[in-house]
Amino acid sequence: MNTEAWRKLCSILMIIMIVFEGGLAQLSENFYNKSCPLVESVVKQAVTKKFSQTFVTAQATLRLFFHDCFGCDASVMIFSQNGDAEKDSPDDLSLAGDGFDTVIKAKQAVEAVCPGVVSCADILALATRDSIVLTGGPTFSVELGRRDGLRSKASDVPGNLPEPTFKFDQLLNMFANHGLTQTDLVALSGAHTLGAAHCSKFSDRIYNFSPSNPIDPSMNPLYALQLQQQCPPNVNPNIVVSMDPLTPGTFDNLYYQDLIAGRGMFTSDQELFTNPASQATVIDFASNPANFNAAFISAMRKLGRVGVKTGNQGEIRRNCAAFNS
Repeated sequence: MNTEAWRKLCSILMIIMIVFEGGLAQLSENFYNKSCPLVESVVKQAVTKKFSQTFVTAQATLRLFFHDCFGCDASVMIFSQNGDAEKDSPDDLSLAGDGFDTVIKAKQAVEAVCPGVVSCADILALATRDSIVLTGGPTFSVELGRRDGLRSKASDVPGNLPEPTFKFDQLLNMFANHGLTQTDLVALSGAHTLGAAHCSKFSDRIYNFSPSNPIDPSMNPLYALQLQQQCPPNVNPNIVVSMDPLTPGTFDNLYYQDLIAGRGMFTSDQELFTNPASQATVIDFASNPANFNAAFISAMRKLGRVGVKTGNQGEIRRNCAAFNS
C-alpha cells in the first residue's frame, strides 16, 4: 500500500472512530438491557402514579419533550438562579410544572434502582411515550442512549421552536432543517390533540385579524365565537384553553377532523389543511386513525434522534434540574 493510500485509510478510520466515540445518534432500544433492565417499568410506574394524581400530567410531559427537542438532551430541565436557562425563555415560561415534576419523580425512582446510569433525556423520552399510552394513544419502542447536555441558555431558544403564527413554508423549513419530512410535520402536529394554549397565543385570530375582518376567515365562525366566550377581550390572557374542544384528554385523530372543520386554534395548525401540499395528509389522518398512529410513531422516533448527545458527550445528571458539579 503506497503512502497516499495509507493516509486515506487512516483518515477513514479516524472518521469512524470519531463517529463511534462521539456517539452520533447511536441509540438503541436495548441500551439499558444490562445496566438498568428495569428502567422502562420503573418509569412507567412513576408516570402512571403521577397521571392518577393530576390529569395534566400527560399533556405537560408531552409538551416538555417537544420543547426539549430539537436537541433532546434535557437542557430544558435545568433550573438557573440567574433566570437565564432554557426554561426561562419566553417560549418556555408556559411549560406546566407537572411535566417537570413527572420527569423528576421518574428520575428519582430510577436512581434508587440504577444510580448514575440513565439520563434525564432518556427518562423524558420514556415518560412521553408512557403519557401518550395513558391517554389512549399508540405504544411504541423508544430508542435510548441519550446523554444530558451541558448547556442550557434562554438565548438559544428563539428560532428553535415553531411559533403559533407560522405559515406552512416556515414550519416545513424548520422541520426539514432537522431531517424531518412534511409527513412528520403533519403527524407531530397531531400532538395538539392533547394540547392547551393561552388566550394570548391566538387572540389575534379572533379579534384583530385585519381591519376589515377581525376574525380569521379560515376559522369556523362558531368556533371563533366559542373561543371568544372562553377568552373575552378583557380576560387574563394567560387563561388556558384546550386545543381539542371535544376530547381534550384523549390522544386521538380528532385534531385533523377539527382542521377540516376550520377548528384549528393556531395559524400553524390550520395551515396544514388550507395549504394544498399537506391537505391530503390531513384528510387521510382524519379518516384513518391507524395511518395517523403509524406516522406519529415514526415521526416521534425520528424527532427523538435530533441533536442527541451519545457516547462520551454530555453527562448523566444526578439531578435533572442541575448540572453535575
